[in-house]
Amino acid sequence: MASITGGCACGAVRYECSADPIMAGNCYCRDCQHSTGTAMASVMLVPKAALRITGELKHHEVTGDSGGKVSRAFCPSCGSPILSLVSTMDSMVALKAGSLDDPSVFKPMFQVYLKSAPPWAPVRDDLPKFDKQPG
Repeated sequence: MASITGGCACGAVRYECSADPIMAGNCYCRDCQHSTGTAMASVMLVPKAALRITGELKHHEVTGDSGGKVSRAFCPSCGSPILSLVSTMDSMVALKAGSLDDPSVFKPMFQVYLKSAPPWAPVRDDLPKFDKQPG
């Protein structure tokens, strides 16, 4: 794959990743719902070392289900969600699929926290489903 690029709605934040995604999925936890304003967060895990970001990000940190910290980064100007950093996976970055220049790059492999999905949530029957985060 060529480099993965993306950024925020106003253009103040841009990124480029030189590595292929390690995994991708949809998370329906309540925290992801709050941070996206909809039923789920669609994210791709990429190596932190392969990611280059330009522009300023603002962070909001929460404690995840595992007890680890999750830092959600967004553009302070337009509010676009860009990425998440998870303390239990410190060498990875979760890029928000909505921030991709080419959304077709996102190829989900699983769905997690379906126990929290609202009844109107889009859920794919062809992907593995987990009520919580798998082991």
